[in-house]
Amino acid sequence: MDEKIKKLQELIDNSKRIVFFGGAGVSTESGIKDFRSKDGLYKLHSKYGAPYEEMLSHHYFFEHTKTFYKFYYEFMIAKEAKPNDAHLYLAKLEKVKPLTVITQNIDGLHQMAGSKNVLELHGSVHRNTCLNCGEHFSLKEIMKLGDVPQCPHCGGLVKPDVVLYEEGLDMSVVNEAIFQISKADLMIIAGTSLSVYPASGLVYYFKGKNLVVINKDKLNIQSEDYLEINDPVGKVFSQLHI
Repeated sequence: MDEKIKKLQELIDNSKRIVFFGGAGVSTESGIKDFRSKDGLYKLHSKYGAPYEEMLSHHYFFEHTKTFYKFYYEFMIAKEAKPNDAHLYLAKLEKVKPLTVITQNIDGLHQMAGSKNVLELHGSVHRNTCLNCGEHFSLKEIMKLGDVPQCPHCGGLVKPDVVLYEEGLDMSVVNEAIFQISKADLMIIAGTSLSVYPASGLVYYFKGKNLVVINKDKLNIQSEDYLEINDPVGKVFSQLHI
């Protein structure tokens, strides 16, 4: 076993309270495209006129709702995606250690793997809400409501419960994330460029002594002492045991 993997195993074994902070790179091994890598979604030529990054904005959703949903169903919904080794390991670890997963992903794969203590900073494709009456719909239900989903009860526009650009995060989720991070003695940051604010700023609330970064590319972390592993997240967790 690689020395860095051995060290990570040791840190997990000896920890009392763990926070896992994950980004898009946690789900790429499940076949879900990330956003900012050289092959990411934002680097693709847009087939809809506007850049894909702009299409994930609040104003675009309301000004071009039908086109937004075309893009959303094509690129943001991965119905065939299954949890990979990272999701599965964390679900098992939660059963034997106090562990909170804080994710920037909206795919629900952590819950599909069996994790219970999951904080979704950017929402989830599996929750959708009528903007008029507040009725809630599952992903399966919303996809049956037409090109521009309308509430069958009141006719109002249905919006995915995902945080778009220009929208604020749910402060109850943020506050719980801050609390869990501040109480952890081990924090694992994985599959994220730490370039999306304000979510990435949450890592500065970590006051524990053991920080681990798992990412294919090196990150510039403002910390003097941390373990960095530059490999795919699922590959790393596949080498660990509970």
